[in-house]
Amino acid sequence: MLTLSLFRNSIFRVAILYLLLLSATLLALLGFVYWSTSNLIDHQANETVEAEIQGLAEQYRDEGLSRLVEVIEERTGPGSDRESIYLLADQERHLLAGNLATWPKGEPSSNGWLRMQLPHGDDASGAARTVVGRMLELTGGLHLFVGRDIQEHNRFRTIVAEALASTLIPAILLGLAGGVLIGRYNQRRVDAVSAIGDQIIKGDLSRRVSLSGTGDEFDRLAQMINDMLDRIETLMAGMSLVTDSLAHDLRSPLTRARSSIELALRKGSDARAYRRALEQTASELEIILRTFESLINIAQAEAGVRRLSLEELDLSALGNDLLEVYQPIAEDAGLALSGEAGPSLKIKGHRQLLGQAIANLLDNAIKYTPAPGQIALAVQQRGDVVMLTIDDSGPGIPPADRERVLQRFVRLDDSRGTPGGGLGLSLVAAVAKLHGASIELSDSTLGASGLRVVIAFPVLKGSSTKTAD
Repeated sequence: MLTLSLFRNSIFRVAILYLLLLSATLLALLGFVYWSTSNLIDHQANETVEAEIQGLAEQYRDEGLSRLVEVIEERTGPGSDRESIYLLADQERHLLAGNLATWPKGEPSSNGWLRMQLPHGDDASGAARTVVGRMLELTGGLHLFVGRDIQEHNRFRTIVAEALASTLIPAILLGLAGGVLIGRYNQRRVDAVSAIGDQIIKGDLSRRVSLSGTGDEFDRLAQMINDMLDRIETLMAGMSLVTDSLAHDLRSPLTRARSSIELALRKGSDARAYRRALEQTASELEIILRTFESLINIAQAEAGVRRLSLEELDLSALGNDLLEVYQPIAEDAGLALSGEAGPSLKIKGHRQLLGQAIANLLDNAIKYTPAPGQIALAVQQRGDVVMLTIDDSGPGIPPADRERVLQRFVRLDDSRGTPGGGLGLSLVAAVAKLHGASIELSDSTLGASGLRVVIAFPVLKGSSTKTAD
């Protein structure tokens, strides 16, 4: 089972492939070394024989036969080099001098070279030998053979081959062992990730992949998986919260609508009572529809899948348009709504979504600011961001709750008696995220209390705007 799991390990297979390539490279390299060494030995032996036979031929030409015989006997006498082979014969191939018992058998090559095996008894020592030599015919019908015993050379070749093999085999074994160790190491890390995945599949979303701290690709992958799990856990928790909150917030209008219908039917009321029951039911259904519409808008904004893409948008003009719409509404509520929008401050955005987000902020400000009160809307550029700011003089939001109110269905205790589903600020946060903008809630500058909402959008590149002081 371990072997099968190792062969299914891609890194182990890569290690084996690398080992095969390394083995082929080493084999080619060591083969070249052996071939070069063998050729060098043969070349040196041939050069030695060639020099010897030419030297002896010169001795014969200069000093005659007697001197040649004398030189050969000196070189084949006691204490001489046993690897050197000399043989001088007359025209009938009768031996005149040398350390071979008989004239070499076999036909030499065109240049006189001959390779032969000497059996026991064919030389003076009586030992089997391998000889490479050259034959030369001298004037007067004499025949000269000079060779070298290459038995030691062959043994040297064998030693070199064995040494190279003893290098190659351990290298292959070590590479194989390294591949197994690497495969098992990576298999353990993969198994650890798989075990965490099994636990997550079984429902334990709190599990995370452990990091080794080396910062390698496994750590980077594990960190990415952990970040993904964090996101999934957050989404699942948000989904659970939305489901619970949606069930809670829809139960009340559905219950009220059902009660009004049942009461009208039970009493057998007249047409006016039925009409009141239908109007109340329609009002409750309108609350439900607005809740679902807000949830759909939030989901679309968070996913960034609106049909219309983001395009160049004049945020100043949008702010001024909404000021004109909401100033009469604010006046009816006994509030003063003022505005300050810089000249043509452009961003990349979606007009409908941004308009709905700003409208939600103005609705909240009007809803929660008691009369007489103030509300201010400003659009300004500071550095490389365009800031949309809405201030009110209402009760504000405690600092501890400002992050929480941006979530869905979150309503503070002070707002439980007012209409709404707790989705207004969450839609604003989703729209800001879709536009790559940051949102910040802080204390208002209009009085001792109140809320200040600042949304900072990236300025549209290439637009000519002025930075606010």
